[in-house]
Amino acid sequence: MALLAFAGNSVLCRLALNDDVIDAASFTSIRLFSGVVFLLFLVTISTRKKMNLNSGSWTSAFFLFLYAIAFSYAYISLDTGTGALILFGSVQATMIIYGLLKGNRLILVEWAGLLVALSGLFVLLMPGASAPSLTGFALMAISGIAWGFYTLAGKGSNTPLVDTTNNFLRTLPFIALVTLATLDDVQISNKGMVLAILSGAVASGLGYAIWYSALARLTVTQAATFQLSVPIIAAFGGVLFAHEAITFKLTISSILVLGGVLVVTLGKQHAEKYTKRI
Repeated sequence: MALLAFAGNSVLCRLALNDDVIDAASFTSIRLFSGVVFLLFLVTISTRKKMNLNSGSWTSAFFLFLYAIAFSYAYISLDTGTGALILFGSVQATMIIYGLLKGNRLILVEWAGLLVALSGLFVLLMPGASAPSLTGFALMAISGIAWGFYTLAGKGSNTPLVDTTNNFLRTLPFIALVTLATLDDVQISNKGMVLAILSGAVASGLGYAIWYSALARLTVTQAATFQLSVPIIAAFGGVLFAHEAITFKLTISSILVLGGVLVVTLGKQHAEKYTKRI
């Protein structure tokens, strides 16, 4: 569900910015604010207690905002699948490097799965596809690095819904600053507002709460590798909703990425069982 939400954000953002129905800053602000409102509602009906404002962190909120604002501006010039590819390629690189620095050594089968998954991403970007702009690439890479650190910060969450809500609440000052800085460029239509609200309330608010809950049961490597499937989901979402074409390259890339994810997820478990038997 979380991965579908991530892909949904790419599709919703691309639909909004590609059709020029809202500007990037307004999309980000409405997205995050609607996420705050929806998450507060979820906390209220699920806990029926006074909101604990001490959970979450300003660091997580900053990474959440940085991810969201860079994400929106990047999708001005990137198509759905390519943007998601750059985003989660950066996420994976950030989390794997972090894990290695923390002493998380990968066994051979995990390296093999990662290489297979990455090869699928490279296939998607081979000559013949529309080359991403340098500005779009850089912005989406920044967005991916920020999301990687936001994900790492959520690894220790014991109350994912409350923590996610507080992280969203703490983005409000950042929203105010970016709104003031972009007042002259505001462009909002009804369609753009609806897309931003859907992105914020459902794909972001609910999706990120589910993701924080899932992180408690995933290793850093698994969390990073699972997210490699999002570009494929997003690319097919672009086909369904943004009228992009299904290509042979996309099909091959999907097989490689999902196959690599499966190898990383199950490989270490089976390798450990085999070692114990020996």
